[in-house]
Amino acid sequence: MRDDTFQRSSLIHAPVNELRDWHFREGAFLRLNPPWENAEVVESFTELKDGARAVIEVGMGPLKQRWIADHEIIEGGFLDRQISGPFASWEHRHLFEEAENGTSRLTDSISYRLPLGILGKTFGSPLVRAKLERMFRYRHAVTGSDLERRQKNPPPRPLNILMTGATGLIGRALTGYLQTQGHTVIPVTRSPKSAGDIRWNPEAQEIDLPADINIDGVIHLAGENVGNGRWSAKTKRHILESRRLGTRLISETIARLPKPPSVLVSASGSGFYPHDGQIHDETGRRGDHFLAGVCEVWESEAEAARAAGIRVVHPRIGVVLTPAGGALKKLVPLFLSGLGGPIGDGKQHLSWISMDDLIDVFHRSLFEKTWEGPINLTA
Repeated sequence: MRDDTFQRSSLIHAPVNELRDWHFREGAFLRLNPPWENAEVVESFTELKDGARAVIEVGMGPLKQRWIADHEIIEGGFLDRQISGPFASWEHRHLFEEAENGTSRLTDSISYRLPLGILGKTFGSPLVRAKLERMFRYRHAVTGSDLERRQKNPPPRPLNILMTGATGLIGRALTGYLQTQGHTVIPVTRSPKSAGDIRWNPEAQEIDLPADINIDGVIHLAGENVGNGRWSAKTKRHILESRRLGTRLISETIARLPKPPSVLVSASGSGFYPHDGQIHDETGRRGDHFLAGVCEVWESEAEAARAAGIRVVHPRIGVVLTPAGGALKKLVPLFLSGLGGPIGDGKQHLSWISMDDLIDVFHRSLFEKTWEGPINLTA
């Protein structure tokens, strides 16, 4: 039986060497995997070369299946070939060609065969093609957007970035973005999984950060999720203390380093401002409510870093919208079920931002030396 084929080609406004390098860097899968896809990297590689293997766990409804793929460098790009997974066979060629006026052409060419023979081909082919169309439309849009952002605001050099909260909603997206921009991300986590991970315990004020570590910047995202469940007294205490203790530990630790980083990007929230329906900027007064008090404490705990001469940026983040999780993941099922609608008079303000705009501003905060103090990350 003849294999099915799929191909998509797009013009990218970046030189072909940058297009190729972007795909060859660690983090490319994180950027290219659509946020609506339930896929997790189980095993990966730091260098894309012949024989490099990736193991990905793919969610298929309530079930999960492992997709194992090997890679091969070919003329004009590389290919990945399924060793085991949901297809009877799969070969995906990633091709990069030079185009006119400093642009390049990205082509994804796939040859695949569905399981179950003629039955699988008859009933599965339309669904698979529709899924591939949607997925690669997204992938090409992300690739083009990321490289255009890099052209407009190129980082001065590859940076070593220490990051807390790297496994969270924002942290995962930001890690992939930073890696494809050429940077190295060093996660700070309670449960290290890789040799380069840094262990910490904010409650005990413990962190295993080597004194001779070479870091250019720190991104601090960790904190109790404010959107999980009712705000009981216990939950509110966890929300506040997770930010107070985590920020204090990071700030004081990097301030004591023999060679401290040049910048600390320490997250905050747009909940800093009053709930009065007015427009506020970074000079505005804080609100008289729980989240405003949390944000004030959160930002003040970075004082040790400021005192040590480290540039501190406080992104006050609005509601982050992404199909990968957060508010949108909770709202969409309600609306699709016919249960959505206005709350109260429906005129309340919602300060929101898309994930891609958010991570771009975080990236620029690392090297834009005039950015300091609070900045508002809302659309």
